[in-house]
Parts: sequence; C-alpha cells; structure tokens
Amino acid sequence: MRDPNNTRDIGPRVGTPLWLYFASTTVAGCALLAVSLFWLGPDEVQYLAAQPLVWVVLCMVVLGELRPIATPRSPTDNGAPTSLPFSFALVIFYGLAVAGVVQAIATVIAGVARGHALHRIAFNVAQYGLSFGAAGAVIRLLFPETAHMPWVPEGTGLVVVALAGAAYFLVNLLLVECAVAMHERAPLYRVLMKGIGQRVFVSGVLLSLAPLVVVAMAHSVWLVPLFSLPLVALYSSATLSVKREHQANHDELTGLANRKLLILRTQEALGDAQQREQRVGLLMLDLDRFKEVNDTLGHPTGDRLLQNVAHRLTHSVRPGDLVARLGGDEFAVLLPQVRDAASAREVAARLRVALSEPMRLDGMDFDLEASIGIALYPNHAPDFELLMQRADVAMYVAKERRTGVELYAPHKDRNSTARLSLFGELRRALVEEELEMFYQPKVALGDHRAVGLEALVRWRHPQRGILSPEEFVPLLEQSYLMRGFTHQVIEMTLPQIAEWWSQGLRLPVAVNLSARELLDPTLPEIVAAGLRRHGVDPRALRLEISERVMVAEDDAVTPTILALADLGVSLSLDDFGTGYFTLASLNGLPVEEIKIDGSFVRRAADENEGRVIVGSAIDLVAALGMRAVAEGVETARVAGAVRAMGCYAAQGRYFAPPLEAPQATAWLLEHGGLQVSQERTGSAG
Repeated sequence: MRDPNNTRDIGPRVGTPLWLYFASTTVAGCALLAVSLFWLGPDEVQYLAAQPLVWVVLCMVVLGELRPIATPRSPTDNGAPTSLPFSFALVIFYGLAVAGVVQAIATVIAGVARGHALHRIAFNVAQYGLSFGAAGAVIRLLFPETAHMPWVPEGTGLVVVALAGAAYFLVNLLLVECAVAMHERAPLYRVLMKGIGQRVFVSGVLLSLAPLVVVAMAHSVWLVPLFSLPLVALYSSATLSVKREHQANHDELTGLANRKLLILRTQEALGDAQQREQRVGLLMLDLDRFKEVNDTLGHPTGDRLLQNVAHRLTHSVRPGDLVARLGGDEFAVLLPQVRDAASAREVAARLRVALSEPMRLDGMDFDLEASIGIALYPNHAPDFELLMQRADVAMYVAKERRTGVELYAPHKDRNSTARLSLFGELRRALVEEELEMFYQPKVALGDHRAVGLEALVRWRHPQRGILSPEEFVPLLEQSYLMRGFTHQVIEMTLPQIAEWWSQGLRLPVAVNLSARELLDPTLPEIVAAGLRRHGVDPRALRLEISERVMVAEDDAVTPTILALADLGVSLSLDDFGTGYFTLASLNGLPVEEIKIDGSFVRRAADENEGRVIVGSAIDLVAALGMRAVAEGVETARVAGAVRAMGCYAAQGRYFAPPLEAPQATAWLLEHGGLQVSQERTGSAG
C-alpha cells in the first residue's frame, strides 16, 4: 500500500486535519492491539512466544516488509508487502493479537532500516492493526469457534477467508488513501481509483496465498519458508515491470518525469478539473546562462548541476505537484489544482528562491537563476498542447524581459491569432513597400556635432499608423520573410547614404542586425552587392549587433561578422550591459564602438549604482581602444553626467528623435557633421 508521506518524510503540522487524522488513527490502531493482547492473556502470550512457528513467520514477515511489490505510480518502498500472505495467515490461524504483534515488530524493524520518521512507523503499525482487526472480526463473527484454537480453513471456510481478505483490503485502502488525499489535497475518489485495478490484482494474489501458508503451518513449520520462492519470483517480475515503466516515463539523468508522463498526468488533471470546474497550472522553467556552465566546465559538471536543480525543484513544490524535465535545462511543473494566478506565481517564486541559493560543486559556488512562464486552464488554454505552448511563450517573455516570472498574456504572444493576422499584412507590406527608414543622429558630447546616424525601420500601417520594430520584427525573425526584409532595409538605406555623402555629409550610418540575419551566410553577399550597386564606400556603413546576440550565438555569427569586416564594414556592439557579454570575448572582431544600454544610462545622473556601472563601462571601453556611446539620453542632466565620465558620444531624444530622411538632412545641415575620416581618428575619451 502507498504511504501518505511518500513525497517527504516530514510529519504533518500539529493541529491540521492531516495531523488529527494521523493521531486518531494511530491511537485507535494501537489501542485495538493492546485490547487484543489483554484478552489473549499473559499465559497464552508466553506460550505463543515459545513457539518456533511464530518466530519463523516473524522472520518471513520482516523480509516481506523489506521487499514490497512495487506497482505503477507507487514508490518502490510503498507497494504491496510480500509479508501479507504470512501476516494474514497468522490472523486466520491464531487471531488478531499474534498477527498484530508480529506485524508491528516487522513494521518497526523495516521502518528503522529505511530511516522512516517515527510518526510514519506509528501510522503504519496502526493501519495494519485496524486492517487485520477488520479481517479478524469477519472470521470470528462467522466462525466463533475459531476464537479458542488454531483454525485451518476448508470448504465454506474459504469463503469466510475471502470475505476477511476483502475486509482487510478495503480498510487498509481507505486508511492509507484518506491520508494521501488529505496530504495531496485531492478528492478521495480520485486517489482511490488511481491504479485500483493493479492494486486489487496484486493484493488478491498475495491474500490468496494465506490459506496455503496456514496449511503449511499446520503440518510443519519448515514448510513455511518455501513460500519465499514464488514470492521472490512475483517480486522480481513486478520490480522488472515497474522498472521498465519508470524508464519509459522518467528522465534518466534526474529521475524526474519526462514529457510522456507529463502529458499523461496533465490530461488526467484537465479531465478532473473540467468535472470540478477548477483550474490547472503549468509552469515552464528554463535556467538562465546554463550554456556557460557546459561550455566552461564540461557536460559532467553540468549534469551534476542539473541533478541538484531537480532535487531542489521536487522539494519546493506542493504535495501532488509534478516536476518534469523536458530536455537540456528546461523543466515543467504541473499544478493539478491551483486556486488562481496568484497561487501559481507563489509556487514559481518559491522555485526561483530555491534555485537562487548557491550550489557548491568541486569547490565552486554556482549562482543559478531561472525564467518561469505560467499558463492556466481554462483561462489560457483548453488542452495540454496549447497550455504547454502558452506557458512556453510566457517563459520566453520572462527571459527576454528579465522579469523572472511571467503569466501568459495574449498581447505578448508572437503566435496569437492577432499576430498571425499581422504577419499576413506584413507580407503584403513588404511587397507594397510600406516600410520606411527613420534616422536618429549620434552626436559628440564635446561640441554636440553629429558624428553618425542610426537607421531605424518603421512600418507605416494603413490602419494602425507607424509601428515600431518591436511590434513586427520578431514575427519576421520566425519566418521565411527575414531575408527579403533584410534586403529591403539595405536597399532603402544605402541610396540615402549615397545621397548624403554626395552632399558632403560623410557620416557613417548604422543598421541594426538581428541574430537571424547574422546567421544567414548570404548576408555578406547581399551587403557587398548593395554597396556596389549604389556606389557606397564600405566605411559609410556600420552594423550594430546586440550584445544578447553575441552571448547566445557568438560562435555561429563570427564568420559572418568577419566576412563583413573584409568588405570594410565596421561593427558596433549595441545594448551593452544587458547580456553578460565580456569585451574580452570580442577576439579581434572589428568593433569600433560600444553602445551602453539606455537602461543603465538613464540611471547615471540619479543613482550611485548607475554612475558606477556606466563609469566603469566607459573606462573599460576606452582602455580597450574603442569609443563609448551612451544610448537613450533624454535630459541635459544625463548628457552632462555621461560627458563628465568621459563618454565620447551619445544619442537620444535630448538631441533628436528618429527623423524621416528630409528632416534628418535638415538637422545634419544645421548641426554640422564630422566626416568619417575625422571620426575614425577622434579621441576615445
């Protein structure tokens, strides 16, 4: 039988309903055993204690308690005990008192051997006492004469034994599963029905052996141990079957549930929730920067770290929740019952706290963080596939925004119906040339003269107006339209660069590149063809690459970057400070400037921490012979602060917002501009 504390060997809190149930059951079971011993009398107890048969059976019961028959969905130490034929045979042959004492001794020995807590051992003793008490009551009521002599059933007596066995099974099942239901906060009927067929079959086989054991006990004590042979065969067969099922449903490295078991349990939970009109939660969890551990210390260390993560997750969820590993550093947590989104967030927060505690391996401390996405049934999805997809969407939103935990929201879903509709419109927009280029000046902080521009794409939507890149570029990155989009942006930007250079405004113009674009091996050919077609000097074009891209795809994008450098095109590292990238990792790439992310720059004038971060970044950039550019400068105070720190240039609405080409031309003519040759020889400070 399953134990109500199979997830943790920790006693219920005093005063809770589960504690009251444990206490009352334990007291009732122990009292029943004490009363049965009292009625047996000291002389009878002394006589039975001297019988070799009792000691032989005790040994068999102890061995049987240590080797239960595991069944699917039950831990290996909580299946049907192979001691059952012998202890039930004692109920038939001698009555409750002898069977109860022998079973209690065996339960204590097995519990101590396994390191079980005292409350668990006491409950198990009591549950056996009450269950065997029910079986003994059936026998004594139907065969009163068996109260004063050993009884060997035959004929109609076997029917009585069958009824007694059924009484034992039902009482034991109810006692244990009531505790499990209270522990897991699950409906009793659902807990009772889980694997009921397998449990009835195994218990029926074990109980049916008891009359044969009684016959052997009546003829010779030495016949009893022979029953160990069929029980060993039954135990081995069941263990092998459960082991195979466990391997099919669990992750080999961590022992957690795998995707197959997660699907099965989620579908069961959804079915129950539909009947009860309750919610089910699914959490998707991904470890941040875990790739760095594997790359730096190797996969064996990464595997051990994942095992520690699995241990912490399983000990941080609620009773009844399921933790699964989906592959790599991605995990899922099923919440079969969850009150609302706030409750799901509480579980997610507890998981993040558990993982944030440093893990020590090989003398090193590892600080892990996780991004968690939450989706609820029926709020966000009606079935498993959609629930998992939307939890995954929420997880990536949490990772991108670095918020830690995110609840699924349709407006953040790149795969929502509205976004799919937008994708169709975007495909039309590329054909009908609805994309436009805006340009934001970059100015030197020393004299506020223009030293460059950044090209920013916009979509002039017929109904929704001008849309920023954040609203449509992510869609493109996931589609076959990305190459056409890149080609169109270059084809719109290069003619404008050529026009400005012909007017003497010889400033480099930067174009942002996403990871998807840099992973395209044909990008250098596209750029080279565009430069030739429009007669643009390669020095006039600068490519901006986000730090996040360099962190995630460093090795993959380096060949493309070097090929672009061979054309004479320079590189700017954008959004510095947001992706844990070290400048020492640039490895000789043609980087001329580092753009410090606006989220840090905006804090430079007001927060001491912000000033330290930005100042340190500027000093480091200068020491490496590159120029520092501050992004997102919106006030004179911030501009003055970064200038005082030695920052070379800046861009932001304080100087100029993104402008259409005619307005950008007018702004450049008004504010002047350094030619590219002058900029390249300018001071890094």
